[in-house]
Amino acid sequence: MAVVSVNNLSKDYANLRAVDNISFTIEEGEIFGLIGPNGAGKTTTLRIMATILTPTSGDIKIFGYDLKSEGQKIREIVSYLPEEAGAYKNLTGLDYLNFMASLYANNKSEKDKFVENAIDIAKLEDRIKDKISTYSKGMVRKLLLSRSLMYKPKLAILDEPTSGLDVINSIEIRKIIKSFTQNGTTVLLSSHNMLEVEFLSDRIALINKGKILVEGKPDDLKKEYNARNIEEVFIGAIQ
Repeated sequence: MAVVSVNNLSKDYANLRAVDNISFTIEEGEIFGLIGPNGAGKTTTLRIMATILTPTSGDIKIFGYDLKSEGQKIREIVSYLPEEAGAYKNLTGLDYLNFMASLYANNKSEKDKFVENAIDIAKLEDRIKDKISTYSKGMVRKLLLSRSLMYKPKLAILDEPTSGLDVINSIEIRKIIKSFTQNGTTVLLSSHNMLEVEFLSDRIALINKGKILVEGKPDDLKKEYNARNIEEVFIGAIQ
């Protein structure tokens, strides 16, 4: 069942059309990858779906809520992790999680549960008590991801979740994302790393210059374009 429906979405900035009349759906519990080069319109699309930007035209429904008229309801069930997200470096990881949990929770018991969830997701062990300023980039990213997932959102919107990370940290982030779909969370992620998203996503949409070129399961698209990987599918789609 489709729990996210994007119909004829467009976004204009002055004379630039960043997103050009795109449509796609996301099924419950799946990982949907929006893939394309830098400047393709991925981040703009995610920011609109996270209710940070207002669309120029088009309609979006997320778990039955209309983005234009029920934005607050959507914010209650959606988590958004921007590519450029940072954490308060003067805080310890634990202090940061406690602070963020207090923004989401309705009471202390719920806050404590959110923090417990985040600690389990991040798996930073004793380093969770150290200042974030001492963390590696991979550790910070795991902390931020744990913050995004600790209250088990219905939809997690992740922008370049492994950007700049080494292979080991990237694999760990992918495992975390994959495990959460098994617990009921639906994931929309964007990346310019086509090979990585190919392995992670159930379905993908390739976007370029604000337009969706093709959409489908990675294996089906590779067969359609007689390609060895999604990078070759992308090259075939833009020709």
